[in-house]
Amino acid sequence: MTIALTRRAALACAVAFAAVPAVAQDTWPTGPVHVFVGFPAGSSPDILARIITDPLSQRLGQPVVIENRPGAGGVIGVQQMLVSAGDGHTFGTTINGPLTTAQRLMDDTGFDVAEDIAPVTLIATSPLVLAVSSDSDFTDVDSFVAAAGAEPEALTFGSVGQGSGAHLTAELFAAEAGVSMLHIPFTSYAEVTTSIMGGEIDSGFMAPSAALPHVEAGSMRMLGITSAEPFAQAPDVPVLAGQAGLPDDFRAELWNAFIAPADTDPAVIERLNTEINEILADPAVQEQLLAIGWQAAPGSPADLEERIATDTAMWGAVIDRVEAQ
Repeated sequence: MTIALTRRAALACAVAFAAVPAVAQDTWPTGPVHVFVGFPAGSSPDILARIITDPLSQRLGQPVVIENRPGAGGVIGVQQMLVSAGDGHTFGTTINGPLTTAQRLMDDTGFDVAEDIAPVTLIATSPLVLAVSSDSDFTDVDSFVAAAGAEPEALTFGSVGQGSGAHLTAELFAAEAGVSMLHIPFTSYAEVTTSIMGGEIDSGFMAPSAALPHVEAGSMRMLGITSAEPFAQAPDVPVLAGQAGLPDDFRAELWNAFIAPADTDPAVIERLNTEINEILADPAVQEQLLAIGWQAAPGSPADLEERIATDTAMWGAVIDRVEAQ
């Protein structure tokens, strides 16, 4: 069932009627833990959540139940986490969009990140690769940027829609490189990939795990990656930072985080942070994450809070430029 919170007051009322008792770290949890995921079962965010919650259940001594509430790019999952909260056992995992760009791209998400969300920990990050057809004349990012700079919007790029991670990454790349490209929106990554390989569009930013099978089949080429350092899943792909006029600190990553309602007992947040970080330190878990295109990225609640603020500012500036065009 899809929910739609059109006024922040609706959320405030739901929370007000659910008094949250103080929960001591040594007695929590006293029952099943529910983790809301804003994407369907079998999706990458869902698989990632299950990689974490399966061992978390063993560590907590209680079932950890995934609650899939897909919709609005993950926003519905965060909404449902908040309206279902009240017993100190309700949490969520989310990609970066609902915490960094959604409140700029949607009329009303139904929640305020700073007021309603308590960061627990960053879980994992995933860079994007700049992909072109293997038949393309572009063999490196220098030749690609040179062609893009020769004529405004001479080159095209595809994404899964206005405001998507791939769209904003391409706009950030173009702005930092001092070029202008034409955005061609599609409804799925499959369409973007097919259009790149067929030469209908020139390029697209996508997860390495999505591009690699086509690279290995000889139908696609990766010109560069948006992480600050080479990515283990595609170690031979050069980082874009410092190339073709891009700044040395250029970086654009998707990420996934574990979050809680803002009024969650701090002792519970500390417990969850410790447990999840120890799970992420397990080489077997790291391999599972890497297999689906994610790199473990443990840290403190303060680290996640800083990441939210930094990326909100960075993507907000990109959205401002796009809206001004």
